[in-house]
Amino acid sequence: MGDSSLKMLLENLPVFWREVEVDEPWQAGEGDADGPKQTDESDDPGGRADPGGSQPTRDRQRRGAGLAAPPGYAAFADLVDLAPAAAFIRDRDGRYLWANHAYAHLYGTVPQQLVGRYIEDFDAPAEANRFRALDQQILTRGTPVRHTLRYRRPDGTTGRAVGHRFPVREQSRTCIAGIYVDITDHLRATAQRQEAEENLSALRDHSGLPCALLSASGRVIEASVAAAELFHLGLTDLVGRRAHTLLAPEPGPDLDRLHRRWNNLIARRTRRVETTAVLVDTRGLQRRAEVHLTTIGHSASRARHVWAVITHQSLAHEAHPPLTAAQIRILSLLAQGSSNSDIAASLKLSRQTLDYHLSRLRHLLGAATRPALVARAYVLGILAPHTWPPRSATAAHPLSTA
Repeated sequence: MGDSSLKMLLENLPVFWREVEVDEPWQAGEGDADGPKQTDESDDPGGRADPGGSQPTRDRQRRGAGLAAPPGYAAFADLVDLAPAAAFIRDRDGRYLWANHAYAHLYGTVPQQLVGRYIEDFDAPAEANRFRALDQQILTRGTPVRHTLRYRRPDGTTGRAVGHRFPVREQSRTCIAGIYVDITDHLRATAQRQEAEENLSALRDHSGLPCALLSASGRVIEASVAAAELFHLGLTDLVGRRAHTLLAPEPGPDLDRLHRRWNNLIARRTRRVETTAVLVDTRGLQRRAEVHLTTIGHSASRARHVWAVITHQSLAHEAHPPLTAAQIRILSLLAQGSSNSDIAASLKLSRQTLDYHLSRLRHLLGAATRPALVARAYVLGILAPHTWPPRSATAAHPLSTA
């Protein structure tokens, strides 16, 4: 490969590089398991002869395969030979004069097996004709062309590569050089990611579930229409809000527990949390909801995003004074079907004290009868749905059934 050909390849190499001066020649030895085995002869980047007059071993191997690098360019030749970009030089007859390892790998072979052979030896007739037409186009135009091509991979699938094809002077004749990056896997991964994002968007927008993507600081990044409707907000008004402004402001065990679990998520001490929270909309109405929090990704030491999905929610209601542990226990026993005498005996209360609590509960919940008390306890999120025996939705009170 001549000086001008090598320069053209380097100019079109789709990676960044720069020339540096080194005092010692690079060699793979101990601690470099993936590199070539160390020999007694040095591999001088400048291509200079060693004191004994012999050339570096790798240059001799190149000459034996028709791949010798010109003096002063051995280091750059190493760069092109081992670069991840596939590169080749062919004459106008379609015969390979040079190819690097990445290009040979596309055909499941090594550079030495390519040099001296023709396009038709490796590509199907239709593809060989297409590649020859491209070569002729370069020779006719005399200028580089950037393009994307399709090719048949060794496993039978179709691959895609992007790069440049350009004329070079090699051995006093004009030849065609090309350098490409295989983007097949990248395109496949991009398509898979796009499909996953579309599926997620469809799930978010059409499932009817209130859900939102939150940043680590608790800001809403994106949300479903159902989430915006839950808070009586427009979607654009919900995005950008701080999540804590959507929670009931009264401090209590629910809020403290939610903060602890959120911190565990962000610190990656856990990946998924199911909890309850009291939400408040723009009208000031509250509702208890079951919230599922899940972190995204695994790479960073701290989670950057969390998906929040609301699966169950109570009826919206005006804020009412918090119930005592005894009152919540009474409601759970009522829902279980216990009589007044059984409830009094279970909680070690007098009948007068139990009657006072029942009267107070009917006033707080706006329910005139025992069945109405139980129904209101469920729709307001005081008792947990889908559980038996009935228990508190928070199970945070010492007398609540766990």
